[in-house]
Amino acid sequence: MSSSAHQHEPNHPHPAGRPTAPGSREDPVCGMPVKPDSAYSEQYQGETYRFCSQKCQDRFHAEPTRYLDPQHAAEQTEQAPEPTAASEYTCPMHPEIRRPGPGACPICGMALEPVMAQLDEEENPELKDFTRRFWWTLPLTIMVTTLAMAGHALPLFHGSTQNWVELALASPVTLWAGWPFFVRGVASLRQRSPNMWTLIGLGTSAAYLYSVAATLAPQLFPLNFMQDGRIGVYFEASAVIISLTLLGQVLELKARSQASAAIKSLLGLAPKTARRINPDGQEEDVALDDVQLGDHLRVRPGEKVPADGKVLEGESSVDESMLTGEPVPVLKQPGDALIGATLNANGSLVMEAQKVGGDTTLAQIVQMVARAQRSKAPMQRMADTIAGYFVVGVISIALLTLFGWGLFGPEPSWVFGLINAVAVLIIACPCALGLATPMSIMVSTGMGASNGVLFRDASAIENLRKIDTLIVDKTGTLTEGRPVFHSVEGTQQVEPNEVLRLAASLDQGSEHPLAHAIVEHARAEGLELATPEQFESGSGIGVRGQIEGRQIQLGNSALMEDAGVDLSALHKRAEQLRADAISIVYLAADGGLAGLLAVSDPIKATSREAVNKLQAEGVTVIMATGDGLTTARAVARQLGIEEVHGEVKPQDKERLVADLQGQGRRVAMAGDGINDAPALARAEVGIAMGTGTDVAMSSAQVTLVKGDLMGILRARSLSVATVKNMRQNLGFALLYNAMGIPLAAGLLYPLTGHLLSPMIAALAMSVSSASVVFNALRLRRVVID
Repeated sequence: MSSSAHQHEPNHPHPAGRPTAPGSREDPVCGMPVKPDSAYSEQYQGETYRFCSQKCQDRFHAEPTRYLDPQHAAEQTEQAPEPTAASEYTCPMHPEIRRPGPGACPICGMALEPVMAQLDEEENPELKDFTRRFWWTLPLTIMVTTLAMAGHALPLFHGSTQNWVELALASPVTLWAGWPFFVRGVASLRQRSPNMWTLIGLGTSAAYLYSVAATLAPQLFPLNFMQDGRIGVYFEASAVIISLTLLGQVLELKARSQASAAIKSLLGLAPKTARRINPDGQEEDVALDDVQLGDHLRVRPGEKVPADGKVLEGESSVDESMLTGEPVPVLKQPGDALIGATLNANGSLVMEAQKVGGDTTLAQIVQMVARAQRSKAPMQRMADTIAGYFVVGVISIALLTLFGWGLFGPEPSWVFGLINAVAVLIIACPCALGLATPMSIMVSTGMGASNGVLFRDASAIENLRKIDTLIVDKTGTLTEGRPVFHSVEGTQQVEPNEVLRLAASLDQGSEHPLAHAIVEHARAEGLELATPEQFESGSGIGVRGQIEGRQIQLGNSALMEDAGVDLSALHKRAEQLRADAISIVYLAADGGLAGLLAVSDPIKATSREAVNKLQAEGVTVIMATGDGLTTARAVARQLGIEEVHGEVKPQDKERLVADLQGQGRRVAMAGDGINDAPALARAEVGIAMGTGTDVAMSSAQVTLVKGDLMGILRARSLSVATVKNMRQNLGFALLYNAMGIPLAAGLLYPLTGHLLSPMIAALAMSVSSASVVFNALRLRRVVID
């Protein structure tokens, strides 16, 4: 079966009432005829079904009832799903335009492209169409141009006969090859949104229609228009402009397709199958889409981790560089987290799937990259405003050129006026101006994703370079975020083991890393934990609840002060521990101090280097943590951070951001917990650690997959390089038009005696658009480590 058969595969189920019977020679997925000996077959409920291709077989395998159950098919038809990013199309210059299928942008006329690049997507249909139109008509363009340029030296045709030959040669080029341009030009006028297609349509149609009139009715023209026994025509100008514009579009579309390479490479990371361990101990290979939450999967050496989850059995090193940018493999043991699509190096692992499908880290990264690529940077909005006035201005200049030359120029003045007006319309290219920033953003977000830096939108890329102050949380941001239990202290009324048991019982419902360390240690000690009768979290300074009828508070000294708990009995011991950078959590029961728990959290190996480099770049680093001030200062001393705020509540962090902004500072906030979310949202740029909570990541504009401060340096370097690239593109587009339009209008004619041919203008226009795209692709070679 040829690959063309795939184009007939429907996006809907097999028609209701026509389930495929066993032995049928019809593909149950697409309805195509299938030979009885087809190599693509599937056993389902004791029957054999055959398919035209592997693609159809895979679809059937994933959801057989969709294609065999008429009732199911009818229900699916009645309740059509909402368009997804995979089926939506958008404009590269106007991302606010969304359509459920391909088409042309109503604003600028450019062909829409998929919002989400697909790994197995076919070649861009517009690229195929333009390529075909270009190559089929290029010989005609060459012939009409040669005839126009050398016809007077080679008297092949007499007088007006040459005009008719040129008309025959140029008409297929203009009317067929250039038809998409005219359609877009008319649409731009209908939508009252003039753009590059308006200019191209006006320029080429003016040259072509003038030449047609000169050929069909030469008697209507003044005698001074007569040259070599015929009225001079400009069919070659129209044809060459169309061919060069097609060439420019082909080059641009090919370059633009490279900008989605990052998403395609991310999609290619996911394995196609997983090895599932069934409850009876039997193992089988299943399609990745068939993996369900809670499934136990085996990951053999050299295989990719199929889904997000945790290790149940085994020990191995896992290469996470494709998602985190970290080149050193990470040792994984029972209880450790695994990220889907990472590579298992040398050992066999048994894991539990905890996130599948669209919820996996890889899927979320792909979604974030696609969303960021389609967002608008502030600089782009400025370019859009300029482009809106630009086209109107160009048309005005073209009219002034036409009448200026026609009324005041040398003979044949109106011919000169027409040539120069067409050249003005053609050389002015708002496409270069419109593509200047979107292409840079697309390449930049792809690069960031490859280096473990995810931007939520384009404004985050543009704003990050301006940051002069960075507020960082301590736990999970500067430190590992995987605290280790250190010790427990009781009071005269409560034994240490009881303090640990009560604290762990309450902390079972907390997401904080310190809570995890306490709960794990209590379980390791064999303590029997109680179920909280009440639980309250989200304060950022601790948790409250009821355990076995007792009112329990567990948190820092700010929480204890709010509860009116006297801490003097354990104050001296707490300060001794804090001086060694050990975090303290107090436990109060029924209004009285019951004890404290000490948890140590090692500083990340890269934190000191990251802080030093940020400070060297002029960024003031400030620590703000809910931990005790003594502990915070001990960590800050090791890292060289001078300004420290300890025992702060979520609202205090947000207020600190606002206060600094009030001083004229541009503030970024880096954190990983729920208590950081308000400050992340308030800051100019919120930076979430990928190892943190979903709430923190949803509040931030930048997510660091690895949860490492070095990622901020990479993100900032990329921000600087991207904005520089955007400025280069905008500068080139504006400079090009500032020089090209006066040249095309003929302002240099009195000095040089030469005019700019519309054909040269068309070449310059195509080169300008392509050069902007290729300059944006240079970002892929920028080193951001």
